[in-house]
Amino acid sequence: MALSLYPNYPRFLFPTTCNKSSNTRSSYVAPNSITNVPSSNGTLLVKDNKTSFPGKAEADVVVIGSGIGGLCCASLLARYEQDVLLFESHDQPGGAAHSFEVKDYKFDSGPSLFSGFQSRGLQANPLAQVLDALGESLPCVNYDSWMVYVPEGEFLSRIGPTEFYKDLEKYAGPNAVQDWKKLLDTILPLSSAAMALPPLSIRSDFGVISTAAARYAPSLLKSFIEMGPKGALGATKLLRPFSEIVDSLELKDPFVRNWIDLLAFLLAGVKSNGILSAEMIYMFAEWYKPGCSLEYPLHGSGAIVDALVRGLQKFGGRISLRSHVEEIVVENNRAIGVKLRSGQFVRARKAVISNASMWDTLNLLPKEALPKSYIDRVKTTQQCESFMHLHLGFDAEGIREDLGIHHIVVNDWERGVDADQNVVLISVPSVLSPDLAPPGKHVLHAYTPGTEPFELWEGLDRTSSEYKQLKAERSEVMWKAVERAIGPGFKREKCEVKLVGTPLTHKRFLRRNRGTYGPAIEAGKGSFPGHSTPVSQLYCCGDSTFPGIGVPAVAASGAIVANSLVSVSQHSQLLDAVGI
Repeated sequence: MALSLYPNYPRFLFPTTCNKSSNTRSSYVAPNSITNVPSSNGTLLVKDNKTSFPGKAEADVVVIGSGIGGLCCASLLARYEQDVLLFESHDQPGGAAHSFEVKDYKFDSGPSLFSGFQSRGLQANPLAQVLDALGESLPCVNYDSWMVYVPEGEFLSRIGPTEFYKDLEKYAGPNAVQDWKKLLDTILPLSSAAMALPPLSIRSDFGVISTAAARYAPSLLKSFIEMGPKGALGATKLLRPFSEIVDSLELKDPFVRNWIDLLAFLLAGVKSNGILSAEMIYMFAEWYKPGCSLEYPLHGSGAIVDALVRGLQKFGGRISLRSHVEEIVVENNRAIGVKLRSGQFVRARKAVISNASMWDTLNLLPKEALPKSYIDRVKTTQQCESFMHLHLGFDAEGIREDLGIHHIVVNDWERGVDADQNVVLISVPSVLSPDLAPPGKHVLHAYTPGTEPFELWEGLDRTSSEYKQLKAERSEVMWKAVERAIGPGFKREKCEVKLVGTPLTHKRFLRRNRGTYGPAIEAGKGSFPGHSTPVSQLYCCGDSTFPGIGVPAVAASGAIVANSLVSVSQHSQLLDAVGI
């Protein structure tokens, strides 16, 4: 969601692997044509002209979907010298992280709160590790705070080891300070164990014993020794819900408990009773250690997508935009390629990888190719709710100069942070990257994070008055949050761009079943599926697979699948090259 953090923790699932041999090929990168034009972020992308897919209609690996997971997977496979062809249904790459432009305003469509891009080594964001492997840099602007609007008041929340204590003292009292200190004293020593195994080292076969377990055993052992017996015992809870640690410490202060739930929800779309301790501990280590900072990519989140596309291009991969995959073709229980909406068949010599959600992937497969138990499991997996989006472009005149990039509004703690219409996230990235808006203007993205019920919208005609009225009603909570955050200088009627997105928008443009954010799988009650499927040579990556939801998680999933399709030797060489 908004947070781009994910822990480096071990958990292994073992589908069959395919060891690939190297090959040599020329570089060809084109989405549906050979017309090159600058992207909205200034780097080279390729526009389509609605012609049939050009070039050779086969590859070693065909990847479906150019979300962060699909791009990481495809670009790493190209780095491994595999012949890769990636198909994207939309006219822009990036999936939920793509950017778009309206009247010279460049909007982020998804994640906006990041950290760990500038780190290197074991503790780096998994996406940063992938970019490092591709030799791609991502210039960022550093900052250390965001505005919070909660029932107790509003304050500038600063990350770091000491600043948050001042906010707790003022808005919650001394008991909150004591509880927070008790929490940090307990979990920060566990962070070394949570970070001891980089996701880039994981593969989905027994080769993981060499690339992960044996390679990083010394650092993991060292972290346990440094923690001592009590800390080592606590580390056994890394793969349990974070609420178990909170409860064991007997934290009583309601503000602290609510704040922990808010952080968990922003990170993974669930409260503290549904998130793994490892995830939360990694986030706390990133945000509450000396010298920490948040990072926003210059030129917006689309710059991340551009960097991955460049990496794919650099190593000879191909990407085809506006190329909708209609069907995954299965023959003798083996995925042999894909059929495009145009009717063209594209052969996959070694593997097909789907970056679509589990429900959308299911719809691409012939039902007779899958066991009933697999179909039932996918269909009964609970989904997160969808989104409401508000994209605005407006004049900066009259807006305070110290306006921050991020604002979080919580209307009512009692309803819970996962209640609909209760939490609104706001990003004004033009305060850090002015090129995203025309001179003297601001660009803004507000959204309700995975809490909008799809049932309210299901079956509505997008051209109907009923739909338009519901848009106005359900977007009002975002408008009020924006007015509160931006201040009296902001006027709705002065916005030059006003775009309201609904779950139907989410479903339409992102090809997401019911516009969902992803599987609602709670820690301790279920686990994210592995990357193999009942169909031979068909793999999945993205937020429907381990490690789960969020930018770092899907980057890790794409890397795991790519690693699993090459030899242990090739994988180890990549880890050596990255220096982890």
